[in-house]
Amino acid sequence: MDAHFIEWLNLMVRWVHVIVGIAWIGASFYFVWLENNLDRSVKNPELAGELWAIHGGGIYHLQKYNLAPASMPKHLHWFKWEAYTTWISGVLLLSVVFYINANTYLIAPGSELSAGATIALGVGGLVGGWLVYDLLCKSPLRHQSALLGMVLLLALTLAAWGLSHYMTGRAAYVHVGAIIGTMMVGNVFFVIMPAQRALVAAIEAGTKPDPSKPKNALLRSRHNNYLTLPVVFIMISNHFPSTYGSDWNWLILLAIALVSVAVRHYFNTRHNGQQFVWVLPAAILAMLVMAYVTAPAPIAAEQDAKGLISDTQAQALISKHCGACHAAQPTSPAFATAPAGVILDNLQQIRLQNERIYQQVVATQVMPLGNMTQMTTLERQQLGQWLQQGQ
Repeated sequence: MDAHFIEWLNLMVRWVHVIVGIAWIGASFYFVWLENNLDRSVKNPELAGELWAIHGGGIYHLQKYNLAPASMPKHLHWFKWEAYTTWISGVLLLSVVFYINANTYLIAPGSELSAGATIALGVGGLVGGWLVYDLLCKSPLRHQSALLGMVLLLALTLAAWGLSHYMTGRAAYVHVGAIIGTMMVGNVFFVIMPAQRALVAAIEAGTKPDPSKPKNALLRSRHNNYLTLPVVFIMISNHFPSTYGSDWNWLILLAIALVSVAVRHYFNTRHNGQQFVWVLPAAILAMLVMAYVTAPAPIAAEQDAKGLISDTQAQALISKHCGACHAAQPTSPAFATAPAGVILDNLQQIRLQNERIYQQVVATQVMPLGNMTQMTTLERQQLGQWLQQGQ
């Protein structure tokens, strides 16, 4: 498929995904905030709570019923398409970025799996992830929220570890994000929406609603709320190769997920006396520790002495391994324009990208993509030494 067309297809699908994703995340954050901030002292026995709020120059009065009002309101707003369109556009984006160019973006260097088998592994992970999660939520663990959360995070970490053996670090991260997104949309489609339809049907029939279904729907909605920030990190992780490009990328993902869930918990509970206020400085400290731990090691002095190369040799290495993509006119069929606008046609352009090249080619070795040009360890060391000389 033409690289220019793929680029615009990527843009359109990604834009839709971001737009509807913001709508879904916003609704999730708002309704959990609303639930946590209801005034439970309301005297009306039909109400679970109420809330007064001001926004945009107007005052709002919101009420939540214990189960349902006596009769169905004429206009009832449903929240579902934000979730469905986010998942659909996400799967399309996964296909455009990783499955169309599987040999470039998806398959890990040295993997024994074919492109088709690796794609099947990714799709199977989405289905299997939902099934495992749903079974955990129906197991006795559902009565122990903290333990269920830890088991779920460990299961996702295991998935990240397994996928990283067959996929590039970036692809493994995004597939874990897709697994989480599938779990979240599965909650909406299989649990939350049926519970809401049953509630409405009971109201219309004049019968007493089953309280267990809305209760379970609220629980799954909270799960979605806590899973949101890890997914948001994964969505932007392709900009940070020191995370997905590390040999310990699966462990880094677990650490960032724990930080994300903790931060979300702080915001969900901060109306209760700020008892989790320590989470924010702890999260900052954890990120600083991860930055320190993942810092690339300097090239050893003995390697420097053996691997000294000239500007001409360094430029030749860059041209050989990076020039097909990072050029004013790329020769790679995967790109119509240089990725991220990084052009490395001459020495001056290369010097401007010193730190970026070192990070991606030498430190994390995520470039060249899939190591399609078979760049050797010695070449990376020589280039790294030359880049350090220029700093």
